[in-house]
Amino acid sequence: MCVHILFIGETHEHQIKFTDPRVCKSFLLACCPHEILSSTRMDLGDCPNVHDVALRADYEAAVKTKDYYYDIDAMEHLQSFINDCDRRTESSKKRLEETQEELSAEVAAKANKVHDLAEQIGQKLAKAEQLGADGMVELMEEVEDLRKRKATAEQEYRNSMPVSSYQQQKLRVCEVCSAYLGIHDNDRRLADHFGGKLHLGFIKIREKLEELK
Repeated sequence: MCVHILFIGETHEHQIKFTDPRVCKSFLLACCPHEILSSTRMDLGDCPNVHDVALRADYEAAVKTKDYYYDIDAMEHLQSFINDCDRRTESSKKRLEETQEELSAEVAAKANKVHDLAEQIGQKLAKAEQLGADGMVELMEEVEDLRKRKATAEQEYRNSMPVSSYQQQKLRVCEVCSAYLGIHDNDRRLADHFGGKLHLGFIKIREKLEELK
């Protein structure tokens, strides 16, 4: 909720305080999903509670001398949000099981190997883009090695089924953000996913939740 905390003519004493129940405690700890996931495919819209950077600054100063236990509020908020996300992930997995062609255990294992290597490539490329020139050479060497392994895995996967079945997009669900990833997704698509605001936002939320536990 976007509000003007101090209106013309008001004194400092009439400002809302960070202790006010209307203030988002997750925002004070810089972990509100509404803020982190804004302008993504899973934009949650405005938070129903107050967000104000001045209040966050007040809280950060005050918490140095007193524990307000807002970490408990934030943890409960994030846990509820992640529980909903994980339920969506499981629901998406179940839907894929019902709609995608069933593979034998052997073929499924080969498909998963391709998926795993593709995701590693996407993650490395996303990391390389974040690092820029620093560390780029070493990372790209790792990427090339992964690409060779992926090409071999793809050939084994292709040879294990009819051409018509291989050409069908085999999807799986990202365990972090519940987005769909395809076995035929190219490196650019995967790098965009793993380096994107949505995926990185979920990583931030999940890491913060573990930190608060």
